[in-house]
Amino acid sequence: MTNAKERLIEDENDLVELLKGLWQQRIVIFTVAAVVTLSALIYVLLATPVYESKVFIEPPTQNDIAHLNSGRGADTGLEVITIKNVYDVYLRRLQSESLRRVFFQKVYLPSLPEEKRKGSQDKLYNDFNKVLTVAVAAKDTPDRFVVSANAELPQRAAEWVVDYARKAGDLAKKEVLTNVKSDATVKANNLQQQVTIAQESMRKQREDEVVQLQEALVVAKSIGLERPLIISSSFSTSSPAMTEGSMAYMRGSKALEAEINNLKSRKSDDPFIEKIRPKEAALAFYRGLSVDPKVIEVYRQDGVVELSDQPVKPKKLLVVVLALVIGSMLGLVLGFGRNLLLKTPVSLRSS
Repeated sequence: MTNAKERLIEDENDLVELLKGLWQQRIVIFTVAAVVTLSALIYVLLATPVYESKVFIEPPTQNDIAHLNSGRGADTGLEVITIKNVYDVYLRRLQSESLRRVFFQKVYLPSLPEEKRKGSQDKLYNDFNKVLTVAVAAKDTPDRFVVSANAELPQRAAEWVVDYARKAGDLAKKEVLTNVKSDATVKANNLQQQVTIAQESMRKQREDEVVQLQEALVVAKSIGLERPLIISSSFSTSSPAMTEGSMAYMRGSKALEAEINNLKSRKSDDPFIEKIRPKEAALAFYRGLSVDPKVIEVYRQDGVVELSDQPVKPKKLLVVVLALVIGSMLGLVLGFGRNLLLKTPVSLRSS
């Protein structure tokens, strides 16, 4: 028990001696803390402030993509374009390396001072990747993205995020419209093929009919039959037997010659082709299908990008407080070491 008390008293005496020694070195401690804190204060006053702007991106509405589905769905054979189809194209463009490279070359580099542009391109591109970022806004909203940019001027940061989102939108819109036009072209080609086949089939049928009528004309002339032969009231010139096959000669040579001349002089078989007009109308529609880029949107900007009035770098108060803490700790360490050095006997210091 006595030994414990003695050790406690010795520890208290050591602590008192330590505090006395530190107090004797108070000038050193305060000086170090003041120098570090003052250096940090000078830094935050002279450092160029960096501002951040963000733009939040959301999927388009159904109304934004309505014109893309003109001539699609139902029995057209063309699938309806959904919001997800369009937004997936936009997100792919938004996160593409090609867009980042273009933006880096045409927007970011020209904003730098000339001396900085002469540096390593790889380093500059790495810096750019930290300046402008694209990420999911929140885990619970995986289809909502945020584009962030840091710049020395708040106006520039705001312009960058809006411009980057718009450039991705322009590329995505061009891709979507190209796909729509391609689908329309394929559809039109299929319709054209159907119309052409129907027209060719009807042309051959007309030629076959001419040949049949010419043979019937030979028979009619050989028997001197000029007018239709009427056999009975139940068997007239409109009877199928008189218009088709071997009995066609019974229509008479005059009627046969008139019909042959009519078939040969026919300019178009289209009026006699069943359901060709709807196909021709559809063909003309898909050939001329064109969607105005101004009437569609591939993304929505959530809210207005406002100019930041508070820089994100440097955080002045945090830097000064940390400098004060670190400076004080460094001063205490130096003060403790100096006090310990002064208490060490000269003989031990020289050895």
